[in-house]
Amino acid sequence: MQSIVSKGKGVREAIQIGLDLLNVKKDEVDIEIIRQESKGFLGIGGKNAVVKISKTLPETRKTKDPFESVERAIENLDVGQTPITRSEKSPKPSVQDQKKGRAWVQDGKLYYQSSADQYPTVSFNKDVQLFKNRQPVQANPVILSEKDDFEIQAVSEKKETSWTIEVDSSKLSVTLKVDPGYEITRKILDAEADTNIEVKTSEQKETVNSLTYEEVIQRLKELRVIQGFHHNEIMKALEIQETGTLEIARGVPAKPGKDGWLEKLVEVDTKRGLKEDGTGKVDFRESRTIPTVGKGKVIAVVHPPVLGQPGITVTNEPLPAKRTVPIVLRTGKGVMTVENKVVATESGRPLIEQRGTNVKVSIMPKLIHRGDVDLASGNIRFNGDVEVFGDIKNGMAVEAGGDITVYSTVNFATLTTSGAIVTRSNVIGSELSAGKNNMLVAELGHMLGILSQQIDKMDQFIKQLSQSSAFKNKDTLTNGLQPLIKILLEKKFNGFTPLAKQYVEVTNKSKEYLDREEWKEIAISLQRVFLSLTNDVISHKGIEALSMKM
Repeated sequence: MQSIVSKGKGVREAIQIGLDLLNVKKDEVDIEIIRQESKGFLGIGGKNAVVKISKTLPETRKTKDPFESVERAIENLDVGQTPITRSEKSPKPSVQDQKKGRAWVQDGKLYYQSSADQYPTVSFNKDVQLFKNRQPVQANPVILSEKDDFEIQAVSEKKETSWTIEVDSSKLSVTLKVDPGYEITRKILDAEADTNIEVKTSEQKETVNSLTYEEVIQRLKELRVIQGFHHNEIMKALEIQETGTLEIARGVPAKPGKDGWLEKLVEVDTKRGLKEDGTGKVDFRESRTIPTVGKGKVIAVVHPPVLGQPGITVTNEPLPAKRTVPIVLRTGKGVMTVENKVVATESGRPLIEQRGTNVKVSIMPKLIHRGDVDLASGNIRFNGDVEVFGDIKNGMAVEAGGDITVYSTVNFATLTTSGAIVTRSNVIGSELSAGKNNMLVAELGHMLGILSQQIDKMDQFIKQLSQSSAFKNKDTLTNGLQPLIKILLEKKFNGFTPLAKQYVEVTNKSKEYLDREEWKEIAISLQRVFLSLTNDVISHKGIEALSMKM
């Protein structure tokens, strides 16, 4: 082989490939640049450099390096200069032998030549359609033969604009969703001559929004939308270039009313927090303030419901407002209603309980004891809040249905309440009980203490009588202690029976609030031993066991 046409990404690479194929050196060949490399537009349509390398006879070889002339020629070329090609007029090469067995694409047309030992092949993507003898070809790749007529054609693509209008379930909002269409125009790119070529395309995509104002209005009429149009949004939908959703009509929503409500004019919640006194000091024991009101104070105002305003749908239908309801007011102890106001008739702590539209207002009365709790005042038992400004002396008791507040010393006393206990000074050797079940426990414990003392005294009487000659032991074995107990209750302990009955009644009424079964067991034992006086045999040991349990 005396000469060769080679190609590469650049002139240098094309020359080096040709030298390697001929197995010669640069000083043994003549080099002709057929075409400079071209990058194309945006990386599309780029072309490789093409050179022709021919062997020279030894006597015609120059001592000068021919590569220097090539380099000089490259340097003298201007940027953007039209590459040198074999033929500016015909897509077919001037040297027919170099095209044998090859195919190429030029100006959107497919050219091919077969040889005795080589048929060129062509492959293509989905954007190219190949025709053989004017019939589309599905096979890929395809062998090209000069006996058949092959053509290529770029496949263009088009999508129509799609759009929908929806009315929401409340008929308050109408939305238009637009998905613009597009047109894709493709152009077949040139391909260099080769035994196997791939046909590629470049494409240009243009968004097409074909939606019209008349189409939108006609569809709104079909949906019976006749008011609340947003014409600016409709015009915007006709111009959008990307998929979008716009609200093109809206009705007038109903304005909600307001249910009746109770306006509080006084503080009803206990405030917690430390406060400074006049000297700037903070007393950590002063951390809670209980609200109180006096007689005649207006606690709250009852407001009637406020009606809402109806709305209108996009189809011009009325949209009713939600129904409003008044509050249901119940007045408890210590309050009354005057016109639409709730007024306190007693001094005390205001309580407001509300569940939905049901409201109850009442006054928890407060007992204020400004002196000491001692023998002169007696014990204090009050179903409400209690404030004691003096001392609570030894052995005294204070019971309250609300909170107990003591501003002085509690000394070996008993404080029982269903609410809270707040002390401002010392508590010494005292019993404090706070909580909603403690009132019941305190009441039962108080009765049980008295009953237990009397049963202990009965037990002492029974032990003394058992030593008497008049007391026959065989009678106790046969009939038990019932006859003797009956005599003792009538002669010595006539207050025992009413108190035992009271204990049994309170226990039966409050079973669900007692967390220990012993309370109920004692009530059953008292009923069986002292109240019913059945024929059951009651022994001395049974009395002692009941006393221990109590």
